[in-house]
Amino acid sequence: MSNLRIKKKTLSPFKILAIGFATVIFTGATLLSLPISSVSGQFTSFLDTIFTATSAVCVTGLVVLDTGLYWSTFGQLVIMILIEIGGLGFMAMSTIFAILVGKKITLKERLVMQEAYNTFNLQGVISHVRYMLLFTFSVQGLAAIILMTQFIPMYGVGKGIYFGIFHAISAFCNAGFDLLGNFTSVTVINTNVVVLMTLAMLINIGGLGYMVWREIFSGITHKKMKNALSLHSKVVITISLILVFGGTLVFLIFEWNNPATMQGMSFPHKLVNSFFSSTTPRTAGFNSISNSEMSPAGKLVTMAFMFIGGSPGSTAGGVKTSTLGILIFTLISVLRGRDETEVFGRHLSQSTVYRAVAVFLMGIVIVVLGVTVLSINEVGATFEQILYEVLSAFGTVGLTQGITPGLTAVSKITLSTIMYLGRVGPLTVMLALAGQKQKVNIKYPEGKLLIG
Repeated sequence: MSNLRIKKKTLSPFKILAIGFATVIFTGATLLSLPISSVSGQFTSFLDTIFTATSAVCVTGLVVLDTGLYWSTFGQLVIMILIEIGGLGFMAMSTIFAILVGKKITLKERLVMQEAYNTFNLQGVISHVRYMLLFTFSVQGLAAIILMTQFIPMYGVGKGIYFGIFHAISAFCNAGFDLLGNFTSVTVINTNVVVLMTLAMLINIGGLGYMVWREIFSGITHKKMKNALSLHSKVVITISLILVFGGTLVFLIFEWNNPATMQGMSFPHKLVNSFFSSTTPRTAGFNSISNSEMSPAGKLVTMAFMFIGGSPGSTAGGVKTSTLGILIFTLISVLRGRDETEVFGRHLSQSTVYRAVAVFLMGIVIVVLGVTVLSINEVGATFEQILYEVLSAFGTVGLTQGITPGLTAVSKITLSTIMYLGRVGPLTVMLALAGQKQKVNIKYPEGKLLIG
């Protein structure tokens, strides 16, 4: 009898990532459906818990049930843990346990982590995860202490400490979940400069990307910032600064005389709320002024920011700042009559440009399909409300014009799917479905830039 060679099937890193996030979501949904998770002590609809768990793991912030009033302390802790796992990535959590028990990290696991954190190569992947954990807990810890100084006078010592920790994690992970109740987000404390600026800084720090911060700190330490920053970091920082400060100016102008948002505020409060409003659409989900009562121009800018999102390798969603940067620099190169995309004295390969275009186009397709489904099912909602909701889900933002709690079952499933695609990455999911295997990265002279 001839020997038969059995080929062992293995999952690609893309499939492992897609399945891993789905597993965490279903586990969280199961825990949230238990009576212990609700204040009423009753079972919660699995559809609502799936939506909530997806929103938490995908660090979105869209909720059909009031986080501060519906869920018990146990339920809120489950949501907080899901947010942390979603922000760091489930592979980081797996790596923690592997390191604690002394398990060796295999090559395949390193490949998955490389794809999960958008690093250029396998070298230093484990040290990058260690850095992520140290950076995350340090920033969250410091911010939680600052927030406690504001929440303790409002709610007492125990609740103030708890609120400080929860909101620090939610903001850093760009989740946007809050415990203030009645779906008000932070509009009830929009004159508290310390809270708004702390949350805004956490959102910006979390949305910039771990690798960028590592290079920044390396440049500061060795006093060679220019040489420390890679092409990726230069593009991400440039686009992020333009969006944040340009957006602040835009919101300040558009909402200055809006009686429903900023008209009654002093100039310092207008400036802080404009900065906050420019920051949160970059996938955070908190809001300090009414989303539904913004000026039409303010709503349009918010929706554009939601679609763009944050940066690759961060806690943010959207098509990413690097994708926008590549498209802008490609347009500039074309207008200049150049054959190749040039960025800061380096040229990008065609594959990098093609991938950016693919991510951008897939984002548009997902949004269009989502709007179509919701338009059919949400008869009482306006087109603006539906588009706002879908963009918020895709960008894993969490902002809403108030229609989330009343969504139909089909719409909840649709938005849950869009949130999942927005967090894992549409390109990653498509490659997982296509069964594409991970390819070995080969270094070329041209500059590299992370996408999606």
